[in-house]
Amino acid sequence: MKILHTGDWHIGKLVHGYHMTEDQDYALNSLCDVIKEEKPDVLVIAGDIYDRSNPPVEAVALLNKYLNKILMELETPIIAIAGNHDSADRLHFGSDIFSKNGLYIEGIFRKDIKRIVLKDEHGPVNFYLLPFVEPAIVREVFNVDVRNYEDATKIILDYIKENMNKEERNVLVAHGYVTGINEPETCESERALSIGGTDYIKAEIFEEFHYTALGHLHKCQKVSDDRIRYSGSLLKYSFSECNHKKSVTVVTLDEKGEVEINLRPVRTLRDMRKIKGNLENLLDMEVYKDANVEDYIHAILTDEGELLEPMRKLKSIYPNIMSLERENRIKRLGDIKTSAGEGAKYKSKMELFEEFYISITGKEFTEEKREIMSSIMEEVQKEERSN
Repeated sequence: MKILHTGDWHIGKLVHGYHMTEDQDYALNSLCDVIKEEKPDVLVIAGDIYDRSNPPVEAVALLNKYLNKILMELETPIIAIAGNHDSADRLHFGSDIFSKNGLYIEGIFRKDIKRIVLKDEHGPVNFYLLPFVEPAIVREVFNVDVRNYEDATKIILDYIKENMNKEERNVLVAHGYVTGINEPETCESERALSIGGTDYIKAEIFEEFHYTALGHLHKCQKVSDDRIRYSGSLLKYSFSECNHKKSVTVVTLDEKGEVEINLRPVRTLRDMRKIKGNLENLLDMEVYKDANVEDYIHAILTDEGELLEPMRKLKSIYPNIMSLERENRIKRLGDIKTSAGEGAKYKSKMELFEEFYISITGKEFTEEKREIMSSIMEEVQKEERSN
C-alpha cells in the first residue's frame, strides 16, 4: 500500500503579519501534482490542518477547494486528525457523512479509537486515528491518574493493542512530540503542548505499529527508524526553518508491513531565508540580482552606527521582508544571561518560570505556588487556542 504522509498544513497562518494563504494555495497545488504522479492509496494529514481553532473564511475555503480536488478529481481517500492548533469540535463536524465519500476526519478524542480499514492486493491495512488529546482528557475518559503526555499516550495505545490484529498491517496517525535516542529537531513555529508537565513521548511505545505517521514537528525526520516519522510542515513558517527542505513522505508498505520511504519536494511560491551584511551591501543590485527578491526575508545588519529607516529602504528592494536585527547589538546583549538560559529548550515553561521566580525573589517556589501558576498558564493556553 502506498501512503502519502503529510501534516502541519497550518492553513490560515499569519507569519510576522503576512497572510500565507497564497503560498499555501501554491504548495497544495504542488501536493496535488505529487498525488497525480504517485497515485497513492490514501493521503494522510497528521494534524494541524488549520493554524487556529477559529480559522478565517479564506482558510476554510482553501481547505474545501483542495479536499474536493483530492477526493473528487484525483479520487484519493483522505485520513486526517486534529492537531493542537485545530478546534477538535469544528474539525469533527460532519465526519460521519464525509466518511461515506472517503474523507475520514477524526477531530474529537474518544476511548474507542476510530479504525479505518483500507485494502490492497495483500489484504487489509488498519489505520488508527489518534487526534491530539491532553492528559486531563485521558484522565477523565479512562478514569486513571495521568499527568503527562507519555503516560496518557501509553494508556491509549495499550487499549488499542488489546483488540489489534497483529497478523495484519497496522498504521497509527498521531500528533505530538515523540523522541527516540536523539532529540528531534524543533523550530520556533511549533506551539508547546504542555505547561507544567512534559511534552515528550518515547518512541518505543509505538513499536508494535508497522508505521506511525506523526504531526507536530515541522522538520521532516524519522524518530529512531523509518517506521516512526514526521512528515514536517508543508511550508516554512519561521526563520528557524530556513534550512529545511520541505517535502511530503511517500510510504510504501509491503505485504509484511516493511516500509520504504521516498521524499517528494513541494514547490513553493516564495522561500523564507536570511540575508546578512551591511545595509549598503544588501541594497546593492549585484548582491540581489540573481535572487528572488519576493522571498520572505529576515535581514541581519552588520552596521556599527545608527541607521536611518533601514526597514523602509530594505522593503523597497525586498517587498516581503518580515524582520530585521542588528547583529552587533544582539552580540552585546548576548553577554547578559539569565539562570534559565542554559538548556532552556529542554525545559518546560513551568521549570523556566520556577528558575525565574527563585532568581528574582530568592525564595522557594512552593507546591502551592506551582499549582496556582499552572492554573494561570492553562487558562492562558486555552485562550490562545480559542483565538
